Amino acid sequence: MNDKWGLTVRGICEIDGEILLLKIRSKSKHDSHKWEIPGGKVKKGEFFDEALRREYLEETGLEIFIENLFDAIQRDYTACKSGEEVKSIQLIMKVNAKSKNVKISAEHEDYKWFSKEEINELYNQDLLSDASKIVFKK
Repeated sequence: MNDKWGLTVRGICEIDGEILLLKIRSKSKHDSHKWEIPGGKVKKGEFFDEALRREYLEETGLEIFIENLFDAIQRDYTACKSGEEVKSIQLIMKVNAKSKNVKISAEHEDYKWFSKEEINELYNQDLLSDASKIVFKK
Protein backbone atom coordinates (compact mmCIF):
# COMPACT_ATOMS: atom_id res chain seq x y z
CA MET A 1 0.00 0.00 0.00
CA ASN A 2 1.41 3.37 -1.02
CA ASP A 3 0.24 6.04 1.35
CA LYS A 4 0.17 9.50 -0.15
CA TRP A 5 1.44 12.25 2.14
CA GLY A 6 1.07 15.99 1.74
CA LEU A 7 2.46 19.01 3.58
CA THR A 8 0.37 22.05 4.37
CA VAL A 9 1.35 25.22 6.23
CA ARG A 10 -0.99 27.60 8.00
CA GLY A 11 -0.34 30.80 9.91
CA ILE A 12 -2.09 32.10 12.99
CA CYS A 13 -1.90 35.88 12.83
CA GLU A 14 -2.95 37.70 16.00
CA ILE A 15 -3.06 41.49 16.11
CA ASP A 16 -4.56 43.46 19.01
CA GLY A 17 -5.93 40.26 20.56
CA GLU A 18 -7.76 39.19 17.40
CA ILE A 19 -6.98 36.23 15.13
CA LEU A 20 -7.52 36.30 11.36
CA LEU A 21 -9.75 33.59 9.88
CA LEU A 22 -11.03 33.20 6.32
CA LYS A 23 -14.46 31.88 5.35
CA ILE A 24 -14.30 29.07 2.80
CA ARG A 25 -16.42 29.79 -0.28
CA SER A 26 -19.70 27.95 -0.78
CA LYS A 27 -18.50 26.12 -3.92
CA SER A 28 -15.70 24.36 -2.03
CA LYS A 29 -16.08 20.58 -1.75
CA HIS A 30 -14.63 20.54 1.77
CA ASP A 31 -15.77 22.64 4.72
CA SER A 32 -17.78 25.15 2.64
CA HIS A 33 -18.99 28.18 4.63
CA LYS A 34 -16.64 27.31 7.50
CA TRP A 35 -13.82 29.44 8.86
CA GLU A 36 -10.17 28.44 8.52
CA ILE A 37 -6.66 29.53 9.35
CA PRO A 38 -4.99 31.01 6.23
CA GLY A 39 -2.46 28.81 4.44
CA GLY A 40 -2.14 26.02 1.93
CA LYS A 41 -0.10 23.27 0.32
CA VAL A 42 3.66 23.31 -0.02
CA LYS A 43 4.67 22.87 -3.67
CA LYS A 44 7.33 20.36 -4.68
CA GLY A 45 10.79 21.88 -4.16
CA GLU A 46 9.44 24.77 -2.07
CA PHE A 47 10.55 25.50 1.49
CA PHE A 48 7.60 25.59 3.89
CA ASP A 49 8.33 29.17 4.99
CA GLU A 50 8.23 30.30 1.35
CA ALA A 51 4.95 28.43 0.87
CA LEU A 52 3.39 30.10 3.89
CA ARG A 53 4.41 33.59 2.77
CA ARG A 54 3.12 32.85 -0.76
CA GLU A 55 -0.19 31.41 0.44
CA TYR A 56 -0.76 34.26 2.90
CA LEU A 57 -0.10 36.88 0.24
CA GLU A 58 -2.37 35.08 -2.27
CA GLU A 59 -5.22 34.53 0.20
CA THR A 60 -5.08 37.74 2.25
CA GLY A 61 -2.86 40.27 0.49
CA LEU A 62 -0.78 40.45 3.69
CA GLU A 63 2.99 40.17 3.89
CA ILE A 64 3.81 38.16 6.98
CA PHE A 65 6.73 37.51 9.28
CA ILE A 66 7.02 34.00 10.69
CA GLU A 67 7.66 33.99 14.44
CA ASN A 68 7.72 30.31 15.47
CA LEU A 69 6.04 26.92 15.33
CA PHE A 70 2.64 26.92 17.05
CA ASP A 71 1.59 23.31 16.42
CA ALA A 72 1.86 20.37 14.02
CA ILE A 73 -1.17 18.19 13.26
CA GLN A 74 -2.12 15.33 10.98
CA ARG A 75 -5.32 15.57 8.96
CA ASP A 76 -6.37 12.76 6.63
CA TYR A 77 -8.79 13.43 3.77
CA THR A 78 -9.99 12.23 0.38
CA ALA A 79 -8.60 14.23 -2.56
CA CYS A 80 -11.42 15.84 -4.56
CA LYS A 81 -9.99 15.27 -8.04
CA SER A 82 -8.48 11.78 -7.71
CA GLY A 83 -10.51 10.32 -4.86
CA GLU A 84 -7.25 9.16 -3.27
CA GLU A 85 -6.83 9.01 0.48
CA VAL A 86 -4.21 11.54 1.57
CA LYS A 87 -2.45 11.91 4.90
CA SER A 88 -1.53 15.52 5.48
CA ILE A 89 0.91 16.99 7.96
CA GLN A 90 0.00 20.59 8.72
CA LEU A 91 2.53 22.94 10.26
CA ILE A 92 0.76 25.71 12.12
CA MET A 93 3.02 28.72 12.51
CA LYS A 94 2.62 31.85 14.59
CA VAL A 95 2.92 34.78 12.19
CA ASN A 96 2.71 38.55 12.33
CA ALA A 97 1.69 41.20 9.82
CA LYS A 98 2.14 44.97 9.73
CA SER A 99 -1.54 45.67 9.14
CA LYS A 100 -5.05 44.24 9.33
CA ASN A 101 -5.91 45.37 5.77
CA VAL A 102 -6.98 42.07 4.23
CA LYS A 103 -7.82 41.58 0.54
CA ILE A 104 -9.23 38.07 0.15
CA SER A 105 -8.86 35.94 -2.96
CA ALA A 106 -11.57 34.06 -4.84
CA GLU A 107 -10.85 31.00 -2.65
CA HIS A 108 -12.73 32.63 0.21
CA GLU A 109 -15.92 34.59 0.57
CA ASP A 110 -15.17 36.57 3.73
CA TYR A 111 -12.62 37.29 6.42
CA LYS A 112 -12.81 38.47 10.00
CA TRP A 113 -10.52 39.20 12.90
CA PHE A 114 -11.96 37.14 15.78
CA SER A 115 -11.43 37.34 19.52
CA LYS A 116 -10.55 34.06 21.24
CA GLU A 117 -14.05 34.00 22.73
CA GLU A 118 -15.59 34.31 19.26
CA ILE A 119 -13.40 31.46 18.00
CA ASN A 120 -14.67 29.31 20.89
CA GLU A 121 -18.22 30.09 19.73
CA LEU A 122 -17.35 29.09 16.14
CA TYR A 123 -15.90 25.85 17.52
CA ASN A 124 -19.03 25.13 19.58
CA GLN A 125 -21.29 25.86 16.58
CA ASP A 126 -19.22 23.61 14.24
CA LEU A 127 -18.30 26.57 12.03
CA LEU A 128 -14.55 25.88 11.88
CA SER A 129 -12.83 23.80 9.19
CA ASP A 130 -11.71 20.32 10.25
CA ALA A 131 -8.05 21.37 10.53
CA SER A 132 -8.91 24.56 12.43
CA LYS A 133 -11.02 22.56 14.89
CA ILE A 134 -8.02 20.37 15.70
CA VAL A 135 -5.82 23.43 16.32
CA PHE A 136 -8.29 25.43 18.40
CA LYS A 137 -9.41 22.40 20.41
CA LYS A 138 -6.04 22.38 22.19
